[in-house]
Amino acid sequence: MTDPTPHDAQATEPAASEVPAPPRPTPGPPKPGPRPGPRPHAPAAPEVVVHAHHQPQTDPSKFGHIDTDGAVWLEVGDIRRQVGSWQAGAPEEGLAHFGRRFDDMATEVEILEERLAAGTGDPRKTKTAAIALRETLPTAAVLGDVPALETRLTAIIDDADSVAAQRTRDRDASRAAAIARKEELAAEAEQIGAETTQWKSAGDRLRAILDEWKTIKGVDRKTDDVLWKRYAKARDAFNRRRGAHFADLDRERAGAKSRKEELIAAAEALSGSTDWGPTAGKFRDLLTDWKAAGRAPRDQDDALWERFKGAQDVFFAARNAAGSERDAEFDANAAAKRDLLATAEKTVDPATDLEAARREFRTIREQWDAIGKVPREHMQSLEKRMRAIEKRISDAEEKHWRSTDPEVIARAQQFEARVAQLEEQAEKADARGRDREAADLRAQAQQWREWAQAAASAVSDR
Repeated sequence: MTDPTPHDAQATEPAASEVPAPPRPTPGPPKPGPRPGPRPHAPAAPEVVVHAHHQPQTDPSKFGHIDTDGAVWLEVGDIRRQVGSWQAGAPEEGLAHFGRRFDDMATEVEILEERLAAGTGDPRKTKTAAIALRETLPTAAVLGDVPALETRLTAIIDDADSVAAQRTRDRDASRAAAIARKEELAAEAEQIGAETTQWKSAGDRLRAILDEWKTIKGVDRKTDDVLWKRYAKARDAFNRRRGAHFADLDRERAGAKSRKEELIAAAEALSGSTDWGPTAGKFRDLLTDWKAAGRAPRDQDDALWERFKGAQDVFFAARNAAGSERDAEFDANAAAKRDLLATAEKTVDPATDLEAARREFRTIREQWDAIGKVPREHMQSLEKRMRAIEKRISDAEEKHWRSTDPEVIARAQQFEARVAQLEEQAEKADARGRDREAADLRAQAQQWREWAQAAASAVSDR
């Protein structure tokens, strides 16, 4: 019985599937970081003479034949040698078999070319693999353009050293750029530590410098230690100057507190005066002195102001009470404004007719301004009611605008489509028995459903 397995020489090179493919970059979001100035640029990738050849399927009949005894002959260029024998079937099948073996070898060469051209992996290992593969060519049991394959392997071997040398130069250039950038950051920190008085922004900048510093790699330990000491010394100098500044500020604020307490005592002494004109002038002078005194400690300044303002309010409230005629006019104005507000609160209805509400409000506002001033104690409450009416109109305008916004409507529709997609995926997972995956998908669908409902509610409420 004829042996069904073709008898040929065994290739010593690795199969194409055994040559690792170049690693792919892992996707992910860009990392944020400070950008105070130009970053060091990575050197340009070296030009590689070797180019990847996309090998078409070999036609083995162009590179050899099988004779009547079943011997398989490689015939290309100056090469004429037997590479194996074929006893298993038709000669065409044997030619195809040895052609496929050549294609496998060509694929290995193409992988090495692409690895070298892409700059992935160690060029020296690529060179070693190319040498080993080239050494198998004289005995390889293949039918194909072996001399061309040898030429390509020789090109890989010749270029591998130059690529390795370029990588070394790139690493050196990257290290120099990293050192230069850290020197720039150290110099900037030294300038901040010695000169700046913008304490908040300068403190933020020093922290940003530190954040960027941590991202700069490739500096040797000795150089990095020297540069780090420069930065740390500059930061300590800044902290000392800032601490001294705020110590001085605390002393100034303590003096301001003492001065304001004196002004409060003077204002309280004047608060019972009925000499309206001269006393009002004295209160204006006290207020000028108050502003010139500066700020007291933050946690006390507001309380001091309330005491000072309270003394003023006592005096001016009494003075206002004495102006009976003006108060009577103001009271009448307040009553008129209350009546106007009562009418406006009933008639201005933007929910029913927005345009009519606008017109009505403009008329009411004109009447409001024509009425005149009201007593101080009623001013805030009356204005608050008027602002509430105005806000109803502005809210209705905003609601009307949003109800016609196609982006909001489209977003609600997108959310609903996503819910349907996730629920469909959950049903498919259930059908495949993937209960956990189905539960996760339904949880996601519920989240998207809530967002869809919120978006739909925002549209329907308009």
